[in-house]
Amino acid sequence: MVFLSLVASHSQLDLETVAQISASADGLAAASVNGSAAINGAVVLATCNRFEVYADVDHVEDAAEHLVSELASSTDLSPDFLARRLTTLEGDPVIEHLFSVGAGLDSAVVGEREIAGQVRRALTQAQQEKTTTSNLTRLFQNATRAAKDVGSNTDLGTQGKSVVSVALDLAEELMDGDRAWAEQDVVLFGTGSYAGATMALLKERGVARISVYSSSGRAADFTAKRGGFPLTDELLPQALREADIIVGCSGGGHQLSRAELESLRVKNHPLVAIDMALTHDFDPTLAQLPQVELITLESVRMAAPTEQAMAVHAASRIVKNATAEFAAAQREREADFAIVALRQHTKAVLDAEIAKVRAQHGCSAAAEEVELAMRRMVRQLLHVPTVRARELAGEGRTSEYVSALETLYGLELAQPEPAMPQPAQPEASCPAVPETKTA
Repeated sequence: MVFLSLVASHSQLDLETVAQISASADGLAAASVNGSAAINGAVVLATCNRFEVYADVDHVEDAAEHLVSELASSTDLSPDFLARRLTTLEGDPVIEHLFSVGAGLDSAVVGEREIAGQVRRALTQAQQEKTTTSNLTRLFQNATRAAKDVGSNTDLGTQGKSVVSVALDLAEELMDGDRAWAEQDVVLFGTGSYAGATMALLKERGVARISVYSSSGRAADFTAKRGGFPLTDELLPQALREADIIVGCSGGGHQLSRAELESLRVKNHPLVAIDMALTHDFDPTLAQLPQVELITLESVRMAAPTEQAMAVHAASRIVKNATAEFAAAQREREADFAIVALRQHTKAVLDAEIAKVRAQHGCSAAAEEVELAMRRMVRQLLHVPTVRARELAGEGRTSEYVSALETLYGLELAQPEPAMPQPAQPEASCPAVPETKTA
């Protein structure tokens, strides 16, 4: 088993390309797992500024080629382009990357709060779709645990800002200095979780007049739960005429065009447009209109503040320690098959010797005492080899341990087979002595 990850994020690609790749997120994990014998499981993490696939694979090259092919088939991007532009991680670097992502260290806004929840939801979706494996589940659960440790033990958790909060900071710099947030008329596009977080932040800043529009018709339900005024298609034009700020959080496919907005705008009425949708709720050429300021995810990425060096350093140290511990635990599991094989071999020898004792002495008290003594001795003899197996595996030296077992015991461990039930021993006519029984 090897961890493999393909990464497309704000730090490697422009957000338009990330958006194009992210549009193919639905069904990718299932298609990958069902379409390739090299891929045991897959989890897709798609956010507003990143698209990442984490896979549990047997053959890295075959798995990577299949994942790229699946992405290419669902986008207009060629396999060659994706292979060149996606960042491919393998093994321990996958662990450290996901742990860093979950802690907010790889975000456009260092320490952002939303990403930890997105990591949890990615795992939940994979579990619902039955595309994850026990290894991937442990990986994502430990990434969540590392993120909690960063939030609890560093100042990054309190200093970190969300992408939306940074966008609102930028908007505040562009607002009319004589008007506070409480005096702003805001139109919010979208009714998803991102829109809900934006609504909460707008209220925190004192915005009282928030209208909500959704092309899906869910604005009424959204505002009933969170406040604000629902807009219909008929009411939207007037709301846009009066708006001081518009915020796009839907990415639903309908884009507010430049011509549409230009026909509605009143002269000398400044407008700040904040487009937080990955696929753009607002036409990018809105920025060319007079007295219209456009803030996009790219703007946020460029303006993201740098957190205090000490907090970032402390968070990075926690992530590195968590990565090392998890990687060591994963390597220790690699020796399980060898440990099982040694125990099965030893048990077979022990059972054969106990059968001889029973054949000679029956179910006498003496035979029971001999069996107890033999079982205790075997447990003691297996203790050190078992501990040593996990130590060597943690150091990445499982092959040395396997080679030693093959040399000393003549075992074939290169391709371990599942343990088969042992046939019943006809000689065992008396009850077996429990291994936990003491003399």
